[in-house]
Amino acid sequence: MIVKKTSVFPADRHTVFMYLQKLSTLQYIASPYASFEPAEGDHDMVWKAGETSAYRFRLFGRVPFGTHVITVIRFDEEKGIYTRERNEHVPVWNHGIILEDLTDSSCRYTDRVEIGAGWKTPFIWLWANAFYAHRQRKWVKLLARHLQ
Repeated sequence: MIVKKTSVFPADRHTVFMYLQKLSTLQYIASPYASFEPAEGDHDMVWKAGETSAYRFRLFGRVPFGTHVITVIRFDEEKGIYTRERNEHVPVWNHGIILEDLTDSSCRYTDRVEIGAGWKTPFIWLWANAFYAHRQRKWVKLLARHLQ
């Protein structure tokens, strides 16, 4: 099943891409729906193509949901971001992010996620729809606060 969410962000594509490179951005926009703590304690990591990292994943910041593994396939400001992700409960979580310039101070941001979790897929899909809508609202808040 596919989740796809699109929003217009109050920042140019380059600014959004700079934020996308930081683990702290993921931690902020995911909260309180999910938390990602590096399994190896690397809180200063930067996303790069070809790298794999693992996180202790908790639903709503409290419910342990296994180790979430992220393999970065593409991380490019022009071509977008694509990761292959998985954990014990959701073996397929392929996430693409597309950034498109709109004006000098705004861009279109799209999350597209392919989810595969067997019989759990419809339930995970429902949660993911709410999660990505939440993430994009948090993105807008983050960008508005930091760009004033």
